[in-house]
Order: sequence, then structure tokens, then C-alpha cells
Amino acid sequence: MKIAIISGSHRHNSQSEKVAHFVAKTLQKQGTEASVLSLAGNPLPLWDTGIWQNDPSWQATLKPWRDTLNDSDGLVVISPEWHGQIPSGLKNFFLLWGNGAELAHKPALIIGVSSSDGGAYPVAELRMSSYKNCRICYIPEQVIIRHVESVLNDDATKNKPDADSYFRERITWSLEVLKEYTQALRAVRASGKTRHAKFQNGM
Repeated sequence: MKIAIISGSHRHNSQSEKVAHFVAKTLQKQGTEASVLSLAGNPLPLWDTGIWQNDPSWQATLKPWRDTLNDSDGLVVISPEWHGQIPSGLKNFFLLWGNGAELAHKPALIIGVSSSDGGAYPVAELRMSSYKNCRICYIPEQVIIRHVESVLNDDATKNKPDADSYFRERITWSLEVLKEYTQALRAVRASGKTRHAKFQNGM
């Protein structure tokens, strides 16, 4: 089993990326392969129609991302809350993948990140629209990490003990739930019923 983790922040050394690496380490301790794909520095250009025309520059840019996503059985999508929204680079990420093997009918766990008491708006936005054409399947479970600077740090002195313990336990359990969905949805993808030439896009 392989899980791809999308760190949705544009910032270098972001809290979202800190969470992504914690998730990867947790999965690896559980015996699951994990890869972190970071949007730090905006490595993916803004979507344009060249992606539909097999533009060589697009193919070269997307190949390492596509290879990792194609190889994954499930995903974790981590988003900070910026002005009550997901970052534009993360929104752009979902525009780049159609109903292909990258994301379609693969289970995904959403993790919202906030420096304060927020974090719910990214969850709502991802559930509302990001799945439409790429057909990613968000599981019912989600995690919202509030006051993220005070938890999941390698330096224990920087962590608020009760909150840190809670989030470590909650994330570990949520990843176990994700893996159960990952096992179940393999059969759905293998059925051949999820692909239809006439209905390439969602409604």
C-alpha cells in the first residue's frame, strides 16, 4: 500500500509541510509506504489548455507528480486556511488532474491546518468542489489541527502536551481508517465501472 501526501502550502518550511512529514513518518511506522508532494514555492504552473494538447513542457513538468500519484493507493490532502480559503496553488493542483489514474476513485483524508482556531473552511471547500472532475473520494473522517505551531514538533519543549498527544493519537487513528478505505476502493477501481467515455466530467 502506498499513500501520497499533498502539502498544500506555498510557503517553504510551512506548518503544513511539518504536518505532512509527521503523517509520512506515522504511516511508515505502520508499515505503509508514504511520499510527500509539496507545493512549496509553487512548483506547478497555473493550468492552461496546453495540458489538454499534450504540450511537451506540461508533460515534463507533471511526469514526476503523475508517477507518484499513479502509484498511490490513497491520499492525504493537507491545507492551511488562508483568508478562509485553500491556497491557490492547491486549487490549481486539482485542475491539473482529470478522471485518470492519478486521483480518481482513490480515498483521501483531509487535514486542515490553522495557526489559530480556524481550519474548517478548507475542509468545506475541498469537499464542495475539488473532487468534481478528478473524482477523488474524501472519506468521512477528517482532522483539523488548530494552533498548529504548538503541536507535532520534533522538539517536545515546543509542544503543548495535552494537545500534542491528542493530535498524534487522532491522526494515527484517522490514517488507519484511511487505509481501510484504501483496501475497499481497490475493488471499485478494478471493476472497470468507474470509467465511461461519454461521462468524463462530473456534474
